[in-house]
Amino acid sequence: MKIRLLYVLIITLLYSCNSGRNESSSHSGRMPSAIYEYSDFSEPRWVSFENISGSKGGGGFENNGAKGHPCDSIAAGATKTLLNIKGPGIINRMWITISDRSPEMLRSLVLKIYWDNETKPAVNVPFGDFFGIGLGKTAVYENALFANPEGRSFNSFVQMPFREAAKIELVNESDKDLLMIFYDVDLQLIKQWDENYLYFHSYWHRDTATKLAEDFEIMPGVKGKGRFLGTNISINANPEYKDCWWGEGEVKMYLDGDRDLPTLVGSGTEDYIGTAWGQGQFFNKYTGCLIADSKNLQWAFYRYHIIDPVYFKTDCRVTIQQIGGNNKDIVIGLQKQKADLIPITVHQAPLFIHIYKKDSIVDLNDPKLPNAWTNFYRSDDVAATSYFYLDKAANELPDLQARSLRNINTR
Repeated sequence: MKIRLLYVLIITLLYSCNSGRNESSSHSGRMPSAIYEYSDFSEPRWVSFENISGSKGGGGFENNGAKGHPCDSIAAGATKTLLNIKGPGIINRMWITISDRSPEMLRSLVLKIYWDNETKPAVNVPFGDFFGIGLGKTAVYENALFANPEGRSFNSFVQMPFREAAKIELVNESDKDLLMIFYDVDLQLIKQWDENYLYFHSYWHRDTATKLAEDFEIMPGVKGKGRFLGTNISINANPEYKDCWWGEGEVKMYLDGDRDLPTLVGSGTEDYIGTAWGQGQFFNKYTGCLIADSKNLQWAFYRYHIIDPVYFKTDCRVTIQQIGGNNKDIVIGLQKQKADLIPITVHQAPLFIHIYKKDSIVDLNDPKLPNAWTNFYRSDDVAATSYFYLDKAANELPDLQARSLRNINTR
């Protein structure tokens, strides 16, 4: 009898497991977990000039389907809507190429993305900077979020959920017509919204002359629940410091009520992007430096927090210090030439001698100080794009700065 009951119990358990497996394999209520699994949870849509509405069975309707509308133009001062669709859904990929990829156009063309019929865009960023590289330049690269396969196109693989609606605009704030733009936005329309989904946001700003001892804000404080996804930063190093290293500054992340001191802090700019002892050109999945031009004193670099997520419950602010360094005698020479700097440490390995004072400047000629590497606050031209997710469709960050300040030749 006991054996028979045990047998019945085993059969029942096996049936329950198989039933659950069969039920989950239909995936009627969730996204598939493997690329070989079928799901009817979502419907694919490609939105381009060939199917601007993303409607089912509505693609290639011009010229009897014979490539009737592959591209379009954006007049100077005009706005072109690339996507205007109802949700819920998830944008998975954006691809765009434009005929004018000059620094002027890449900083004058503005990408705006709106979620759920909000009037303020969650993304309001210069076109070139949004796609992962600053300084109004293009480069051949690929990482986990962006790619430019041959330096002529712009790809985003950032996933962007929306609950009610999504709208994407390109605004041509330049003085020239953009004669050709090709694009497609690849998305899924999904059956239901998950309350754990977060809205994607991006913010850009520039300070042409950072203040001494005042950290540059990569992402000003945002309120809500979310995730800091990462940043790309561009530097026009100040020539008054000659060829002194500019990248000693530490990245700091203030999370969930942090005020004076951050929870997360790095050890230097090149350390933040996973390299060391300076910053040369490279690109990896999550970190890279796409421009390392010591002749023109320009650098552009990125880090994306994908395998090392930075979640926050109530608020988040991200900064980077403006600190450089060189041997003490060189720094003394800069001071004699009236360079704008404040010494902060002298490093005689393994010790750091702390010399920074908020109300005065230490005399580096003090014989007690060794002639060793000296870090100092400096002022440079810095711009940054921050990427983050938030539990709100709009944020409270400032609007995009005027085109005159975005101009790469402005210092």
